[in-house]
Amino acid sequence: MKELLSPVGNMEALKTAVYAGADAVYLGGKKFGARAFADNFNEEEMKEAIFFCHLYGVKIYVTVNIMVYESELSDVLDYLKFLYENHVDAVIMADLGLMEVTHQKFPNLEIHASTQAHTHNIAQISFLKKLGVKRVVLARELSLQEIEKFPNDLELEVFIHGALCISYSGQCLFSSFLLNRSGNRGECAQICRLPFRLLKNGKPVLEKESYLLSTKDLNTTYRVSELLQSKISSFKIEGRMKSPAYVGYITKMYRRLIDDSSLKVTKQEEQNTAVLFSRGFTEGALFQAVGKDFIHSKTSNHQGIYLGDIEGITFQKIKIRLKIDLNQEDGIRFVNEDKGMIVNFLYNEKGLLISHAKAGETVFVSNKLGIQKKGIVMKTLDHSLELEMQNMSASKIFIDMQAKVNLDGFRLSLSDGICQVTMWEQIVYPAKQCPVSEDVIRKQLCKLGNTPFQVRNFELELDSNLYVNIKDVNDIRRKAVEAFTAKRVYRPAVQFGNIVEISRKFDKKMALFATVRNEEQLQVLLHYPVDGIYVEDVSLYQKYANYPVILRTNRVNHHVNILNVPEILAGESGTFSKFKGVKYTDYYFNVANHFTADLLVKNGASRVTLSPELSFDNITDLLQHYSEGNPFELILYGKIEVMVLNHCLVNPNGKSKECRMCRTKDHYALQDRNGAIYPLIMDNSHLTHIFYHRPLNLFSDFFRYWDLGIRKFRFEFLDESSDEVEKIVNQFLVLYNDAVKRM
Repeated sequence: MKELLSPVGNMEALKTAVYAGADAVYLGGKKFGARAFADNFNEEEMKEAIFFCHLYGVKIYVTVNIMVYESELSDVLDYLKFLYENHVDAVIMADLGLMEVTHQKFPNLEIHASTQAHTHNIAQISFLKKLGVKRVVLARELSLQEIEKFPNDLELEVFIHGALCISYSGQCLFSSFLLNRSGNRGECAQICRLPFRLLKNGKPVLEKESYLLSTKDLNTTYRVSELLQSKISSFKIEGRMKSPAYVGYITKMYRRLIDDSSLKVTKQEEQNTAVLFSRGFTEGALFQAVGKDFIHSKTSNHQGIYLGDIEGITFQKIKIRLKIDLNQEDGIRFVNEDKGMIVNFLYNEKGLLISHAKAGETVFVSNKLGIQKKGIVMKTLDHSLELEMQNMSASKIFIDMQAKVNLDGFRLSLSDGICQVTMWEQIVYPAKQCPVSEDVIRKQLCKLGNTPFQVRNFELELDSNLYVNIKDVNDIRRKAVEAFTAKRVYRPAVQFGNIVEISRKFDKKMALFATVRNEEQLQVLLHYPVDGIYVEDVSLYQKYANYPVILRTNRVNHHVNILNVPEILAGESGTFSKFKGVKYTDYYFNVANHFTADLLVKNGASRVTLSPELSFDNITDLLQHYSEGNPFELILYGKIEVMVLNHCLVNPNGKSKECRMCRTKDHYALQDRNGAIYPLIMDNSHLTHIFYHRPLNLFSDFFRYWDLGIRKFRFEFLDESSDEVEKIVNQFLVLYNDAVKRM
């Protein structure tokens, strides 16, 4: 049975999703979730949500899927304990170390690995299984063909509808570096929805800016039958920040298509889906969409659906010929001037106010925006559809009711086919005058009022000449309903375990490492006391194998191969877990607390690179757990990779092996509206790597980090010349020598 999983940002959306047919919902609390700007649920609301969902037989999953700082560990464990004791069905997590500790401390709390965990290969799935994970939310860059090759070790969850990220989730630092709003902390500012220019050798490829990073919205309504035949366990809708109407309608539509795979999406459903929210639709990487089928380069806003064309404009009114119906209070947008409004006043051709107009009619709307250009008009909000979803009636839970009434007593049983309760009361007496009738008992027992239950089958055995007080009948019904409700929401008592600590002893030697992108940079470093040089180019690595070079693996490896090298800098958990030699972890692991660091060390990491998102205070908190040295490597200087895309910006329409458009000596970059230039590297796997426009530089804080106990430092070189590399290394050596003198 495939699960339909719906997003909810508040209680109204939750109830709408349940009534619309969701099998499960996912939501966040006020902290620790990757949608910090959704309404989210406080603890009392969370209890109410859990009770409501379990009453209706719907599972509830709670997001705890941010990068967790050291100072937050106590609070996050308290929060997980609260969720565990209140019987959420699962928590959705991204932090690897927190997953392991959660499984140790709360052994019966089901863990789902968030899409923020960046799971895209089989080796990662095996690693997550060892941590106690039961389900993995797969990276949205995977195709259905790739997913079908995955083992059945864990349940597989996949997004089927809603907004997409252009970057691999959990691997985007753009918002964090540019605006200090971390996507890994649920604060993404959606930099990908802004316009950019593509530069080739410093010159624009196209004259105008375009939305090169803005994806269309995922929509798989035409592929549901294929999804139903796949290994996917759970179909996930995106939208915790969307309206209850959106959540309800999209859930209801997919419920219909999942329940009967022979059905097709209707024309009306197409229109309603687009008007609720759409940046244009794509079937995504799931069905291998590329180029214009994936990116909407003209705009990143909600598009809606085509309403009609402007036929005339005056200072006061705009004349529109309708292609679809329009209602008063609908939302519209004038494409040529990119302005939108609510239709508060709608007029017919006679100038009379109307509340509704049909396709083919000509109408007038107020020109309150000062529109001057003719062109296309889009419908961006359907008021009647919003009202319809707001007024969705509460679902009823159908139950079977059996009553047996005789002088031995009044026995009442309620059942839904799984849960059953039976109540017995001695409230039956011989009738002196008017015996109770079958109709009276039926009427009173089936009077379930504002409860969520409705009697489906009713059976009554009633002996003759008996008297039962109506008040007593109502009382036994009330007690039975209360007991039945408790039975439906009941969960077994929780059990607790202990966190397994590790011994933390590490060498305190100073060491210097550097990433290079070309041979010239590498040759410069060979003249300096550099302990390790990270190289991504395999041929360059092989050429200098007798020198202190270390192979750096990509953070995206759809197929993990066993490497025949002595040591690696691992970019993702699959390669890390599978490699048997000496290994170190890159900053892509988002290490921000000692739980994650300890996990990596236990699994063979000799060095752990700290996340470049950490502040000095964050690192200070973390190092309190490491009194005898520490395993950490700190990036002191470098142009940080802020995005990795499964999408080529140079040739977006193809991924063929024959494509060589980015294999030349040309240099590509993105330029934002403020003139900042972000270098690009397109690799042999057709991945696009975007680097920040200026280097991270912590030289001014070097002595502060040294005094904390950091002894492993790294340079991330990208496009620096040989002279620039020399200058940076010499600058570090001056600082290091001063630090040694101070010891």
